[in-house]
Amino acid sequence: MEKRNVIKEKSFLFAIEIVGLYKVLAERKEFVLSKQVLRSGTSIGANIRESEHAQSKADFIHKLSISLKEANETEYWLDLLYETKYINQIEFENIKPKIIELLKLLTSIITTSKSK
Repeated sequence: MEKRNVIKEKSFLFAIEIVGLYKVLAERKEFVLSKQVLRSGTSIGANIRESEHAQSKADFIHKLSISLKEANETEYWLDLLYETKYINQIEFENIKPKIIELLKLLTSIITTSKSK
């Protein structure tokens, strides 16, 4: 049986939410910030997927470090969308804990991988 990859699953589910948020923002006629959050929010999982086939431990850490940077950027765009009233408090409080969780997971995996 294949071992469950929590970060892979959570990043994919997060990307689905980001695509949904992008659609909502497009309906609200917000096109610039929505493309930024779409790009960074979906890139997290894409780099995690790339890390699965890393050529070395250093490459694995590098790919996850890119995911961490993208997650940090995504948090910035989400904060900005909320503070500029493009997303409401309920939308923000629904998605914010998920990006925080991804940031913590990525940081933990990277730290553990570096120490081995």
